[in-house]
Amino acid sequence: MNATIKIIGSGFSSLAAAAYLAGEGNDVTVYEKNDTLGGRARQLKKDGFTFDMGPTWYWMPDVFERFFEDFGKKPRDYYQLEKLSPAYSVYFGKEDYITIADNLEDIYRVFEENEPGSSTELKNFISEAKSNYDIAIKDLVYRPGLSPLELVTPQTIAKLGQFFGNISKDIRKKFKNKRLVQILEFPVLFLGAKPSDTPSFYSFMNYADFGLGTWYPKNGMYSVVEGMVKLAKEQGVKFVTNASVSKIGVSETGCAEYITVNGEKLYADIILSGADYHHTETLLDKKFRQYDEGYWQKKVFAPSSLLFYVGFDKPVENVEHHTLFFDSDFDTHAIDIYDNPKWPDEPLFYASFSGKTDTDAMPVGKEAGTFLIPLAPGIEDTPELREKYFEKIITRLENLTQQKLRDSILFKESFCVNDFVKDYNSYKGNAYGLANTLMQTAFLRPGLKSKKVKNLFFTGQLTVPGPGVPPALISGKLVAGLIEKQLDKEPKKSLTKHYEINI
Repeated sequence: MNATIKIIGSGFSSLAAAAYLAGEGNDVTVYEKNDTLGGRARQLKKDGFTFDMGPTWYWMPDVFERFFEDFGKKPRDYYQLEKLSPAYSVYFGKEDYITIADNLEDIYRVFEENEPGSSTELKNFISEAKSNYDIAIKDLVYRPGLSPLELVTPQTIAKLGQFFGNISKDIRKKFKNKRLVQILEFPVLFLGAKPSDTPSFYSFMNYADFGLGTWYPKNGMYSVVEGMVKLAKEQGVKFVTNASVSKIGVSETGCAEYITVNGEKLYADIILSGADYHHTETLLDKKFRQYDEGYWQKKVFAPSSLLFYVGFDKPVENVEHHTLFFDSDFDTHAIDIYDNPKWPDEPLFYASFSGKTDTDAMPVGKEAGTFLIPLAPGIEDTPELREKYFEKIITRLENLTQQKLRDSILFKESFCVNDFVKDYNSYKGNAYGLANTLMQTAFLRPGLKSKKVKNLFFTGQLTVPGPGVPPALISGKLVAGLIEKQLDKEPKKSLTKHYEINI
């Protein structure tokens, strides 16, 4: 049957789900609490500068291609991609950095220069990582997490040991150079957990990094949002912004019946939330919630972040589009996020200078810099702390890249824990969702479908398959598939013909 479907939130997972569901002939409307679409992937524009407020890395291009191919399209029909060359650089100290090229042969050479014999180890490591990628990203992550049996295939059985080892131990067995170790441990940080808590199987992230490369969509990641919105509208999806959802109503028979948007009840056959999972359940009466507060408190969450969006009056030298600053202790910072949550004394940080690739991101002769410090979710967030940590990173940036920048700052905007809570209803202000540890993988994550309320579904980074933009696209496809399966199985008369309220 063709159903009326209301979707809460407009992040990547919601956009993907909306497009799939509308493409099947359903009446789909997306409600976004903020004034622009895209969820965490919003855009900041100020004084001629443009910043991606959320994701800045475009990895796993094949996942995006697969999404658009489902509609007979290609990414280039909606936005233009450029492979970054080099992909990124990593600073370990003054005049001490490693640049990661856009191809494996040059990466092998760099490894060999830093640790004789390591290029052979890296070739073997990447070969295994590619095998894992082919199993995980081309197959396993497209399963909805309904049963542990989804993970049991001849390929995964052959790699069973990799689910109980960890990335950190594997890397340190093969490589002794500390800088190379940190570079190889970096990609799994996108999964939201320490390398020592990330199963060995997730080495597929290293293939995503070195094997598939780092890409840039012209005009930033927000152009991907715009492309997906356009595709969704082509399928018939309707969007409503400045639409705050305050309740999910449940009928006497236990079915999700309506959402209250800006004080008005809007009825639906299916309700899908791409908003924060914990927050979504608070929109239900307690008896309909699957997970209590104790459940969420025990979970391992990916970090929050302190972000700065800075307009410089001149180009920043000696940096690449993506630049990592690993000149402080990696393990100590990780402890301050996961084991003993507090503000780190000397944090690692990341910077994006989109003007290195895209001259339209700022006025001529200027530079747009985005800075990110990973933080423990739920910690104190004050203007004084933000300013203190900006001083830390700008001092290190100047010292490491050997240039004066303070006097060239035209403006800076910040975004941190309190903003994640306020703008995204994010649990403890997390930035990336639920970490992908062994005990929080696949069927062990919060489910795509409510166990207590019929016709209520979830999508996004706190559910299957996990954090990150490509997994968000996949999550949207998975939940759309579950909804369509239910609609095909249980056709019924639409409630909304009698109750629909237009806003």
